[in-house]
Amino acid sequence: MLTARRRAPGGRDVRDLLVECAGRDARGADERRRLDARVAAAVVDAGFPGHLVPVKWGGAAGSFTRLLADASAVAEACAATGWCAALYAAHGRLAAYLPEQGQYDLWAHGPDVRIAASIIPAQGRATAVTGGWRLDGEWRTASGVDHAEWVLLASWTPAGDGVQEHRIFAVPRGDISVRDTWDSLGLRGSGSNSVAADGVVVPVHRSVTLNALLCPLPDAARCHRVPYPMVAAPIFAAPVLGAARAALRAWTDECLTTQAPGPGQNLLLSGASARIHAAGLLLAGTAERADQYEITPLTVAENRRDAATAAALCREAVDDLFHASGMRGQSPGSALQRAWRDVTTAAGHGALGLDAAADAYADALSASGGAR
Repeated sequence: MLTARRRAPGGRDVRDLLVECAGRDARGADERRRLDARVAAAVVDAGFPGHLVPVKWGGAAGSFTRLLADASAVAEACAATGWCAALYAAHGRLAAYLPEQGQYDLWAHGPDVRIAASIIPAQGRATAVTGGWRLDGEWRTASGVDHAEWVLLASWTPAGDGVQEHRIFAVPRGDISVRDTWDSLGLRGSGSNSVAADGVVVPVHRSVTLNALLCPLPDAARCHRVPYPMVAAPIFAAPVLGAARAALRAWTDECLTTQAPGPGQNLLLSGASARIHAAGLLLAGTAERADQYEITPLTVAENRRDAATAAALCREAVDDLFHASGMRGQSPGSALQRAWRDVTTAAGHGALGLDAAADAYADALSASGGAR
């Protein structure tokens, strides 16, 4: 069941307020390479950090249908804000796999805790110490870390018999330093900087292995019973969809005139809008599977396939729009150019790789014995 929307004083939908706030600052976020503090606060007010937090901590334990729709709507106003909002929600879900005491450390005072993360690939160094682990080194691309209260980091740790395991650690933001390293082509406003730890000790109750995320939490809400691979790609794809919709709107505003359309303009508009629409349908299907379908290796693989395909459709459509924009798209103030940069960067995330998704789908399909 979808959770009720939060309302601001006066009865306005707080998501709509976030969209307005993020849209006004989209260019500013791009230029300063991080979200404005007011936008980051509006992300909290809209309920993103607590959307997938367990109910026992005051969270919504909400649906993926709501999350993907809301994240894409915010990203249509500002891709970086939509990206950070989606990941704050996703990281709340990951933190729900921590031991009980670890969850208490994060959410004892409420679920609206912004959590950044750098967990894939494993980075830095983790050394076993009495009662936990000592972290040292650097972790790259922790989106939204400037406004986070906690950060999830991952390193390889020994598991016995020479085996290494990918382990996640929850660290207070104040225990680490942020390095200003994020100067990317797109999603510049996400502030996906590196973080560094120097002898930070993490108690054992604030760590969990990555493999644990493959298993459903017992007696939990639906959002905590789906394995991580079923929902990771759709969550990353949602901001891509929103940014692609923004690009289509920007192209019509900047490149279509009241005069007769130029050669091929109608065909370009029709084809790009159809691909973006198809991407939206694919992504909505992944949310429906995650919220309602039987969880099998094939449905997990179908979600990866469809999310990666949706991102590719958006990237292709926006690429065509940008390259048909002529000098208009080259202007520093072009909303189309910013959207193209955001889509190009976001769609290149490793979770949205078509090759890996295709391999997983083919393996699951072969194991299931039938085509879908």
